Amino acid sequence: MFEQNDKIMKIAKKMGFGDVAILSRESERTQVRFANGDISISKKWLSKSTEIFVEKDKRIAGTELSVYDEATITRILESLNKVIKGMSPKEDYYGLAEPDSQYPDIPETYDPKILNADPAELAKAGIDATGLERVAGVLYTDHNKIYLSTSNGAEAMDQGTGIEISIRAFKDPLSSGHATSSARVLSKFNPEKAGEKAGEIAKAVSDPVLGEPGKYEVIFDPLAIGNLLSMMGRFTSAMAVEAGFSFLMGKIGQKVATENFTFRDIGNLPNGYGTRKFDAEGVATRNTAIIENGVLKTYLLNHSYAKKYNMENTANAGIVSPGPWNLYVEPGDYKKDEIFDVSRAIYITNIWYTRFQNYVAGDFSTIPRDGIFLIENGEIKGALKNIRISDNVQRMLENISAIGNAPEQIHWWECEIPVFTPYIRISDVGITRATQ
Repeated sequence: MFEQNDKIMKIAKKMGFGDVAILSRESERTQVRFANGDISISKKWLSKSTEIFVEKDKRIAGTELSVYDEATITRILESLNKVIKGMSPKEDYYGLAEPDSQYPDIPETYDPKILNADPAELAKAGIDATGLERVAGVLYTDHNKIYLSTSNGAEAMDQGTGIEISIRAFKDPLSSGHATSSARVLSKFNPEKAGEKAGEIAKAVSDPVLGEPGKYEVIFDPLAIGNLLSMMGRFTSAMAVEAGFSFLMGKIGQKVATENFTFRDIGNLPNGYGTRKFDAEGVATRNTAIIENGVLKTYLLNHSYAKKYNMENTANAGIVSPGPWNLYVEPGDYKKDEIFDVSRAIYITNIWYTRFQNYVAGDFSTIPRDGIFLIENGEIKGALKNIRISDNVQRMLENISAIGNAPEQIHWWECEIPVFTPYIRISDVGITRATQ
């Protein structure tokens, strides 16, 4: 799609725009949905789209298009030109970054075996592994190509594959389990493991009782804590901080978590679902410690934000806003059975409906779903229902009591930013009733 990029660039420069960045995508996605243990539908999408960023006299704008005839491109750029004229200059805009001249190959990001695999067969393997009749979920395969062109001279292409399954198993209407598996190469995709785990959770739920409000030691499954950390990753963007959507505002250099907690964004992570060779300014992606040993080290930055904060560019440029690629919790020293070796705790396997009451303070609530278990002396003593987590993100990070030693990749529709996280145990988590 460099031809389309070149066409757009020429028209944009002819109109007098200064900085221009164009990121085009070609995507091929296959979906297999299943319900009641059977494949119910299979779909395939082929799509092309282009994101455009333009600047004139420090006034910036962006748009997206999927039609590439010259008349349409001209009309869209003309409308951006009119919009920009009515805007005030963004004085803290410092231009696009100088792109890197080359980008190292990243292992485990492209696998033609995924393109030739049978999605229905792989989904059936996950279904059968649950050991239950009522099973529902979805499996996706992806093949993406991206093409970047900037007025600063970047011209780069990357392509990747991916495959993921989200699977829920039901023993009865009140007994369900959920698990996922995501990978960029077929050899690291394990639908059987996901199906087996979903089935085990569902089978362990028996006669759940109302949970009692209070402060609890809570063991978070990777699926559950991954959801929270994915949302927290958005708050590490410098734009989110400046917009008032982050509890990390003004805390660079401050302790925001237990000293055993290190939280990274790794854009060049092998097998990471969000891995890319370069960001939207043409800077090679990298490994960035956001929180290191409990201390906030940086926000996620593009060139302009790095200049503004007098910090090193983290290579997280999107067309408009910096954002994470793959969030990664540094493994701890605890084996899984050691995480569960407590006198009393609640084990939460999944959450949904996460809502923030105050972004700057970090106050939120979320509802556990699927298997929720009371743990006593390291063993499941019963199932719970109708509870809500009502707490504060920073307080929970500061109260982490154990971090597992085996991170799992979590990526599905409730966890849009990929997260690599182990089991995590947190003390004094606020639990309330979801319903009366």
